[in-house]
Amino acid sequence: MNLGLAGRTATVCASSRGLGRACATELARAGCRVVINGRDPATLATVADELTAETGAEILPVAADVSTVEGRAALLAVAPDPDVLVTNNGGPPLRDFRAVDHEALLAGVNANMASPIALVQAVVDGMVQRRFGRIVNITSGSVKMPMAGLDLSSGARAGLTGFLAGVARSVAHANVTINFLLPGSFDTHRLRSNTEAAAQRLGVTVDELADQRALDIPAGRFGDPVEFGAACAFLCSAHAGYITGQSILIDGGAFPGIL
Repeated sequence: MNLGLAGRTATVCASSRGLGRACATELARAGCRVVINGRDPATLATVADELTAETGAEILPVAADVSTVEGRAALLAVAPDPDVLVTNNGGPPLRDFRAVDHEALLAGVNANMASPIALVQAVVDGMVQRRFGRIVNITSGSVKMPMAGLDLSSGARAGLTGFLAGVARSVAHANVTINFLLPGSFDTHRLRSNTEAAAQRLGVTVDELADQRALDIPAGRFGDPVEFGAACAFLCSAHAGYITGQSILIDGGAFPGIL
């Protein structure tokens, strides 16, 4: 399918690996000029070269922490008027809610709620003026199915969802959409590192624990980041203008509810 994105500019936060990279890859394949982002300049430069070779697209790496004012300014300096914005950031570490002190609370809300909102504020009016804009926020399946230990992540991402839900309705008339992608268990570096730590703690092999956890997912497996990237690219496409304000769960059926 031609996604109607050729010649568009897309900014994808936290895209040096994992789900962010998968989104950047699919947008590049669709013909976008893609600004990618990460904190390590060397890693980011390597990824930029790989994506250019793989897709033929123009890839612009910006090494910056999007949780900071300076980091967001660096992104916007390279692409002040993107047609597509994909917000993404690592979540707070797993911890008991009693261990979340005030400083940690503010950091989590800043990284996973305030920073994405600031980027949306910076680009959405230009999208409205041009009568095209696609904003996709990568949140988490825990927004729908909260998990003990991920309380800060769940709360901050749910806050982002609630804040932008009304914004989405206010700009829909201008062919600007704002949606949320909620990943479940995907085969990423973060999932593998968490599995390794848990396997060591439980005294089992990584493969044994991974197989056990996959059995809890109706699909019987972890998600492939390529699948996630393809879903993101469609939401950013010219064909998705009637989808807005939606939280789309991609978890292989793990969430047992109907809403």
